[in-house]
Amino acid sequence: MTISKKCILLDLRTIQKFDRSGMYKIYDRWPQIARESYESEQELAEFGEINHIVFSGMGGSGAIGDVFSSILSKTKIHVCVVKGYVLPGTIDSNTLVVTTSVSGNTTETLSVLDTASKLGCKVIAFSSGGKMERFCVKNKVEYRKIPMVLSPRASFPAFLYSMLKILSHVIPVKNDEVTESISKLERLQKSIWSSNLTINNPSLALAEWINGIPMIYYPHGLEAVAIRFKNSLQENAKSHAMAEDVIEASHNGIVSWERNKFRVQPILIEGADDYIKTKERWNILKEYFKKNKIDYKEIHSIKGGILSKSLTLMYLLDYCTLYLAALSKLDPSPVRSIDYLKNKLG
Repeated sequence: MTISKKCILLDLRTIQKFDRSGMYKIYDRWPQIARESYESEQELAEFGEINHIVFSGMGGSGAIGDVFSSILSKTKIHVCVVKGYVLPGTIDSNTLVVTTSVSGNTTETLSVLDTASKLGCKVIAFSSGGKMERFCVKNKVEYRKIPMVLSPRASFPAFLYSMLKILSHVIPVKNDEVTESISKLERLQKSIWSSNLTINNPSLALAEWINGIPMIYYPHGLEAVAIRFKNSLQENAKSHAMAEDVIEASHNGIVSWERNKFRVQPILIEGADDYIKTKERWNILKEYFKKNKIDYKEIHSIKGGILSKSLTLMYLLDYCTLYLAALSKLDPSPVRSIDYLKNKLG
């Protein structure tokens, strides 16, 4: 992306003033958390023949399912991601249902876990404890406990890389691909963390540019990245955000720019090896924006496997949302609206 020379630079004292829980400290350590989680002693899961996997989770836990869906998209394993209460009707004895709730108390995921445990399929649950742990112990459901790091969304690398290790006999991802992704995160870390609050920090530069409602465009293979970015903008920066597949948007969403008066800002997440027709679509879209004097930003993935591309983009964009929160004089940690809804649900 092109970095504006007008970038407003934060200082660490300002970040600390608003980020009262020190979430930025966790993000500074994401690569180390990823490596420690993947290299930690874990009991690997064994399930035999699997041809269908359902990942169930909400919010930050749901983002983990999105990443696994991307990883498995070119395999013969059928994948579903459930963000709600109801399992698909295609479940059979060769289905593995993976339920993830960092807190262990997510109502929707607990409902899926309860249903799955009665269907005769294979089940494994991941949480930091809570009701999910108690349910699994009581009902003898396979379970792995992973410590939460500050909050569910900040715990993303700890859970993802622990699950990559635990499910390594199920998920066809080579060890080299996982270690490559961690090395790429470590390389990116030096340019986006809080020790580099300069004009050369791409996460900070993007945060400074955002002053409206981000409209995130993405290719199908990077859907997990776009959804995670949208969710983190909403939770960390308390900002409205939207996300659309660039191909689908070409058939409907692009028309909205004919009436662009709502301070919507396009952000284009482009893959290094996007399909040739997708690249053609990106070029036309950028030409359209330029012709209509619509300012936009491009975010390009690195070259490498889908895990490396996805995780480095997620790291860069997640950190952007923390900087945007500080620039907006907001604490990224509290989610009062979610607490309100949970209290109403009981």
